[in-house]
Amino acid sequence: MPLLLLLVAAAVFIADQLVKNWVVANLPEGETVPVIGEFLQWHFVRNPGAAFSMASGSTWIFTILAAVVVVVILWQIRRLRSISWSIFLGLLLGGVLGNLTDRLTRDPGFPVGHVIDFISTPWMIPAIYNIADMGIVVGMVLFVLITLFGVPIDGSPRVRKSATGEREPHSDPELSEGNDGTP
Repeated sequence: MPLLLLLVAAAVFIADQLVKNWVVANLPEGETVPVIGEFLQWHFVRNPGAAFSMASGSTWIFTILAAVVVVVILWQIRRLRSISWSIFLGLLLGGVLGNLTDRLTRDPGFPVGHVIDFISTPWMIPAIYNIADMGIVVGMVLFVLITLFGVPIDGSPRVRKSATGEREPHSDPELSEGNDGTP
């Protein structure tokens, strides 16, 4: 499962950085470029803060928080035996690394660089975001789902309460390492 996490993280990170580099090289900053009318637009901005440019004077705090998230995810790899958790952590890691790379390498400089945002969907949310942000948001939605379903990170069977109130393991083919799903 660690390999799946790393593949998902690499896909998000590479896509994010390649597209951001294209945006910086080809799009006019601050202008809206319709892609699919009002449905999808490119609008290149440099974000000095968090979501909706909040806390723009505290970029260095986000740099530290992102670094901590990366360390925690890498620490959890040793326990990882669940496909769902691997995908969630891969999406989160790829997204965090994408924005952290901007904070470390883009103007105005280390560690307060501005994140490149460019995707605008005014019909959905009044924000401008990037591929890394999408990875983080999709990952967090997956996190809520796997938490609600009680999927353990280590791939062990989920625990359910029986009619008598006692906890008993619940077998789930996805969670059992090496199980081909046959009864």
